[in-house]
Amino acid sequence: MILVYMSKLKKGYFVKGKFVAEGSELDLELKRELKGTDDKSRTDLKRESTELQKLGEDLLTLRAELLNRLELPDKLLEAIAEYKRITNFEGRRRLLQFIGKRMRQLEPATLDAIRVSLVEQHTPSAQETMTLHAAEQWRDRLIADDDAVGQWVNTCPTTDVQQLRALVRQARKDAKPEKPGLAPRHGRAYRDIFQIVREHLVHGSDVPDPLGPEDSFPDNPGADA
Repeated sequence: MILVYMSKLKKGYFVKGKFVAEGSELDLELKRELKGTDDKSRTDLKRESTELQKLGEDLLTLRAELLNRLELPDKLLEAIAEYKRITNFEGRRRLLQFIGKRMRQLEPATLDAIRVSLVEQHTPSAQETMTLHAAEQWRDRLIADDDAVGQWVNTCPTTDVQQLRALVRQARKDAKPEKPGLAPRHGRAYRDIFQIVREHLVHGSDVPDPLGPEDSFPDNPGADA
C-alpha cells in the first residue's frame, strides 16, 4: 500500500498569475486598496516604529542647547537625562525602549523639529568651515615652505617646535612617489600636522594668515626667523 501525504491546501486566490494566500500581508494590502483606505500595513507600522526608535537614540546625542529649544514632554526629557546618568546595561536598555515609546507619541511637527536639530548639529558652521580650510592651507604651506614653520611658531609659541619639524620632514618624505608618475601619498604625519594646526586655530588667537608672509606680516618682514 502506498501512502500519499498531502499538505493542507492554503485558501487564497490568484492575482495576475500570482497566488495570494488569505490573511497574508499582500492579501491585506489588496483589500485595503479595494476599500480605498489609507490604513498602514503591519510592515509600514514596523518600519515606522524602527525609524522612531533610531530617532530616539539619535536624540540622546543632541547638544543641550538644541535639546532645550525643542520643548519636549517632561517625561521624555527625564528619560533622556536618566539614560545619560546611569551606566547599567539593563537600565539603559529599558530606558531606550521607553524613549522609543514616547517618540511614537510625539506630534509629526515635533518629530520634524528633532530631525532638523540633528541635521543642524552635524552641519558645520561658517566659522568651523573657515577654520578647516585655514588648517588645510597651513598644513600644505608648512610642508611646502621651509620658512613657514618659523612663521607659524613665532605667532603660536606654545607649539612643540621639534614635533612639528619632525612631522614636516616625515610628511615631505611620505609625499615622494615610490615610482615616477605615481601620485604622492599622504601618511600619518600629514594628518597629524593638520590636527596640530587645527587645534591652535580653534583654541589660539592671532594665528597668522596662511596665504603667505607678505600678507601676514606687512610690518614685520623679519618674522621668518
